[in-house]
Amino acid sequence: MSVGTSSAPGACQAGWPPVPRPGDAAGLGVGPDDLPDGLVVADEHGRVISFNTAAERITARRAADALGQRLETALPLEDLEGRRWWQLTDPWGGLAIRVGQPERNLLLPGGREVLVSARYVRSRPTGPVRRVVVTLRDTEARRRTERSHAELIATVAHELRSPLTSVKGFTATLLAKWERFTDDQKRLMLETVDADADRVTRLIAELLDISRIDSGRLEVRRQPVDLGAAVGRHIQAYVAAGQSADRFLLRLGRPLPDLWADPDKVDQVLSNLIENAVRHGAGTVTIDITPSASPREGEDTGTSVTVSDEGPGIPEESMNRVFTRFWRGSKRGGTGLGLYIVKGIVEAHGGTITVGRAPGGGAEFRFTLPVAAPAYLA
Repeated sequence: MSVGTSSAPGACQAGWPPVPRPGDAAGLGVGPDDLPDGLVVADEHGRVISFNTAAERITARRAADALGQRLETALPLEDLEGRRWWQLTDPWGGLAIRVGQPERNLLLPGGREVLVSARYVRSRPTGPVRRVVVTLRDTEARRRTERSHAELIATVAHELRSPLTSVKGFTATLLAKWERFTDDQKRLMLETVDADADRVTRLIAELLDISRIDSGRLEVRRQPVDLGAAVGRHIQAYVAAGQSADRFLLRLGRPLPDLWADPDKVDQVLSNLIENAVRHGAGTVTIDITPSASPREGEDTGTSVTVSDEGPGIPEESMNRVFTRFWRGSKRGGTGLGLYIVKGIVEAHGGTITVGRAPGGGAEFRFTLPVAAPAYLA
């Protein structure tokens, strides 16, 4: 973005290049008021010659009041220690090799925090400063991210504390009083330690998945996957754990296309959705596997899996938050991270996932994966 001269700063557009050049924002019919960030430009004398609409919104100051003022008057910034920022940096009288200031948190009058960066435009290297271009950004988006990270840390700390306390308590007791316990008591305590260790392991795996999803580094190792067999294994595990076999209904639509996906990650998706239906739903848990249109361009076929129950379902007002971090459908525990991870895994496969209301009134989750067959099979 380039900034030119202006003979009279009479509007917030002053200082914008009068002759558009190829590639310039102005050449596309875009002016400073179209920028999402606040823009303030001062001339070689330190007078404000441009003050866009976003700057008005962020500073709560009208452009008409700022134009023509000294920069330190129109934009009185202080650092977090209360020092006046323009006196510290001295753009016009400071080091001649300085080209600007990196983005940092500064304070407006009243204590409002903003992100500020500055660029010093010189007529030649080490020459006098002709323009100071300042950008302003609201900190709300960054604060939301920081709050999300803080919530994640608090949730993890809470979830880790309980199993680790149990592990520490039982192991310390066994070490101190081993001879006093019967074999059955020892077995019970060791089984509890083993279960709590598994719980910690699952939580750490969730954190690693979240890190990979957020950074776009979630790897998918595609292999042939039999979804019917995978769902059948989960149902058998629940029946072995004491659930009634009549609670589950698996329906397969034929013929199903050959699916290439990451079997471990698909298993993780199925495990989470079926567990949610068993734990938070009621009645019969129905799993439908059907051929469908592929969610990915260039492919005709895909496979859809629908998991539904007959419980109370998810309130309409909560459906848009189901796949966000820390959403919980009930007060029955859990980190609230499972469905966030499920969505990340499905999308890493090029698929889609939705939530709605089942015909029986409960929750209905449906995810669709492209067949993603290797090129040599095409």
